[in-house]
Amino acid sequence: MSGKIIFTNGCFDVLHRGHIELLKYCHSLGKVVIVGLNSDASVKRLKGDKRPINNQQDRKLMLESIKYVDKVIVFKEDTPYNLIREVNPDVIVKGGDYKPQDVVGKDICEVKIFNNVPGYSTTKAIQNITGG
Repeated sequence: MSGKIIFTNGCFDVLHRGHIELLKYCHSLGKVVIVGLNSDASVKRLKGDKRPINNQQDRKLMLESIKYVDKVIVFKEDTPYNLIREVNPDVIVKGGDYKPQDVVGKDICEVKIFNNVPGYSTTKAIQNITGG
């Protein structure tokens, strides 16, 4: 493991195995894993009025409790670009639903894509809970 700073971001609204595997992968790439967490207001703008399911304080606490995460920073903007500039990571990691050329911050550092864990998504988890 190198001394690299690894950055990932997202809503992390309903934690599931896919999130944990992504964070574990981040941890395998470097020394420090920093998670940019969308604020409640930005989740609403991105995902709609019924989200987030869990508020930002709860989501932050859950992420901070994961052994693969070193720091969680809440950001209010729709994208973490300013936060990425501030953190200045060595690598940004995003899930498999992203293409490297579409990742915010690709102009700042290396981008790695983590293949999503089949069968796990927040949308699917919410649908299973609500039956919708």
